[in-house]
Amino acid sequence: MSVKIGISPIAWQNDDLPDLTAAYSMEQALQEARQIGYTGVERGRRMPQDTEGLRRYLAANDIALCGGWCSGNLMVNSVADEIDAVRQQVDQFVALDSPALVYAECSNTVQGDLTTPVNNRPKLTRDEITAYAAKLSELAKWMADQGMVLAYHHHMGSMIEDQHDVDWLMEGSSDEVTLLFDTGHLQFGGADVLSTLDKWGHRVRHVHYKDVRPDVTAMIRTDNKSFLDAVVAGAFTVPGDPEGCIDFQAVTDKLAAIDYQGWIVVEAEQDPAKANPYAYSKLGYEHIKTICSASGLTIQT
Repeated sequence: MSVKIGISPIAWQNDDLPDLTAAYSMEQALQEARQIGYTGVERGRRMPQDTEGLRRYLAANDIALCGGWCSGNLMVNSVADEIDAVRQQVDQFVALDSPALVYAECSNTVQGDLTTPVNNRPKLTRDEITAYAAKLSELAKWMADQGMVLAYHHHMGSMIEDQHDVDWLMEGSSDEVTLLFDTGHLQFGGADVLSTLDKWGHRVRHVHYKDVRPDVTAMIRTDNKSFLDAVVAGAFTVPGDPEGCIDFQAVTDKLAAIDYQGWIVVEAEQDPAKANPYAYSKLGYEHIKTICSASGLTIQT
């Protein structure tokens, strides 16, 4: 059994809070990530947007495309219109051998609004999520026909955040809708990280390893702060940080038990003035190496 270890460049280049990481460049992100040992990177907005330009950019840094965010608008779009909206990105990810497209509904999310508390995120009924899941299944089936996996990203501030949301979406959708298993967003959202993997591991095709600082997430909830406030305050951190609370050895053991053989992607946005991107990214990588070894997983380099 083997996995690949990738990283999101968000610690160096935060797309939602660009001023936070203004002292860093995308080139530095890729160079330092590769130096640490990461072999893949998720697409960032400050990378070339055209396919051949992005191919050359990644090749120059000897790093693969291991996924990337897609802002969905399926709640307000027809399936046909949404296909037209995402077609270019799907074609690009297929051309660059990305394992998955990370899709999340953004038409009604509050995750990027500094003035709206994360507690005020949209909360849908089971019937509403089931109806959405039916449309999502059509989109995912179309993507599968193109050769691309749709990995749905449950996300803080969005309509798919807590345990019920995740379960209802998975129950209401076809197997073509796979789950982006994000440890940090599950923990922050109040879901059960390990039980979610037990229940939906057969639908997991992409994994984000992100830890949370529980004192910070509790403060965000209590003080009615926004998701972006949480990022600045240090809600997230990397695996291996003693300030985190997730048992990544237990998570990795379960991934090994279900024969997961995809990418494990570190995604932990922080204020680089408080958490040096290189140092923390290296801490996360080294911790993942250790726990993968203990779980019997080989890391492809």
